[in-house]
Amino acid sequence: MIEKLLPSEVWSQVYFGNTLGAYLDAFLLFVILVIVFYLLQRLALKRLHRMSKKTKTDIDDALVDIIGSIRPPVYYFLALYIAGHRLVLGEVVENIIYATFVIMFVYQIISSLQIFVNYIAIKIIGKEASEDEHLRSAVRMLSTIAKVVLWCFGLVMILSNLGINVSSLIAGMGITGIAIAIALQGVLSDLFASFSIYFDKPFKVGDLIKTKEHTGTVEKIGIKTTRIRSVDGEEVIISNTELTEKRVENYRRMEERRIKFGVGVIYETPTNQLKKIPQMITDIIDRTSGARIDRVHFKEFNDSSLDFEVVYYVESKAFPDYMDRQQEINYAIREKFEAENIEMAYPTRTLYTKNV
Repeated sequence: MIEKLLPSEVWSQVYFGNTLGAYLDAFLLFVILVIVFYLLQRLALKRLHRMSKKTKTDIDDALVDIIGSIRPPVYYFLALYIAGHRLVLGEVVENIIYATFVIMFVYQIISSLQIFVNYIAIKIIGKEASEDEHLRSAVRMLSTIAKVVLWCFGLVMILSNLGINVSSLIAGMGITGIAIAIALQGVLSDLFASFSIYFDKPFKVGDLIKTKEHTGTVEKIGIKTTRIRSVDGEEVIISNTELTEKRVENYRRMEERRIKFGVGVIYETPTNQLKKIPQMITDIIDRTSGARIDRVHFKEFNDSSLDFEVVYYVESKAFPDYMDRQQEINYAIREKFEAENIEMAYPTRTLYTKNV
């Protein structure tokens, strides 16, 4: 219909290797493709929005974000690339259009993958994000590393599709990566130890922990170090690598505390009184609120005492409760022994002499 507006001779005129009619066909195809791509995007978004309201999962929200991230320049260049095949273009122009198309296409793929990375990061963080700064830091770092890897991969894809030999580039990147890894070995070790602490969760902020050298409350878990407020009050900074390589005792997960101690009486104590001692101590612990007896035994004949071993549990993980119950029981044992005239032993040495 448009061709009837001008004589056929006009449409057959050649400009830069193509007739005016060919230009018109390519332009119309370009416009139609842009409209089709736009309508398809709108339709897909509408369907996905409708589906997301019916489903319990939120992965469809990520798909909505991906499709919504496709900007007009992306399908403009896609339409231009397709419509350009209807024309005879110079090699330089074709290369420019192809290079632009490859860059836009790879950019869109990497952007879509980044949305998935962000989606996974949010799923990992979940409701703990407002409470766990270490969690946020670890996930942000993992997300950043993943995005850097994606863009490096995208750069290689672009260069490869543009006809550039990337073998030497990949080899160079590998050598550079190894050199950087060696130079930053300590930092990377602490970084991955931080990830290990997050995923394995041996402790978290607020926990009372004990290492070989230190006991204290965890105040902050960073990317490289963990800060502990010791029981003496000072701040102890320990590398994450050191924490993951050493034994760590976490008192937060302890529901009750076990106490084992020994009490000795003198050798002059009569046997009938010795036999009463286990029941005496058992009765004392049974009467103590928050304590549970495990066992009491006459253990051994020591150098200067007859030793009993006592094991009981304080049914609380709080350290003050543990000390209060222990003190109460110790006082009661002392009072009972005094009432029964049972004398506690202390280190003594008896010297026997004989006249020759």
